[in-house]
Amino acid sequence: MRGVGRVLVIVYAVMALGATGRSFVQIVRSFDEAPVAYTLSAASAVVYIVATLALILSGRSGWYRIAWTAIVFEMIGVLVVGTLSLVDPGLFQHPTVWSVYGIGYVFIPLFLPMAGLWWLVKHRPAAPAPTGGARA
Repeated sequence: MRGVGRVLVIVYAVMALGATGRSFVQIVRSFDEAPVAYTLSAASAVVYIVATLALILSGRSGWYRIAWTAIVFEMIGVLVVGTLSLVDPGLFQHPTVWSVYGIGYVFIPLFLPMAGLWWLVKHRPAAPAPTGGARA
C-alpha cells in the first residue's frame, strides 16, 4: 500500500487510537452518566480498528469485503448519530466520536468513510483467474 492508501490507513489508525482511548476513559470514569454515548464511542473504536486492519489486508481473501462492511457501517453510524445529535441533543447525554458528524474530531469521522469508500472503489482486487475445468 502506497501513497493515498498509506495516508488513509494512518488516519484510520489514529482514529482507532483516539476513539479507543476516549471510550476507555469515558467508560472507566463515568459510564453510568452516559451509557449510550460511551457505548457508541466504544463501537466507533471497534469499527476504526476493524477498518484499519481490513484496509491493510484488503488485497487478501475476504478482507476487501470486511473493509467495505466496516466503512459502510462507519458511514451509516456517523450520519445517524450525527443527525440524531443535532435533532435531539439530549439523546446521548455526552458527546460521542460521531456526535455532530465528528465535530470533536474536526469532522474527520464524516469525511473519512467517504475517502475509504473511494479508495476501495479505485483499488478493487483483481478477480481470480479461472481454473481449468472439465474438458470435452
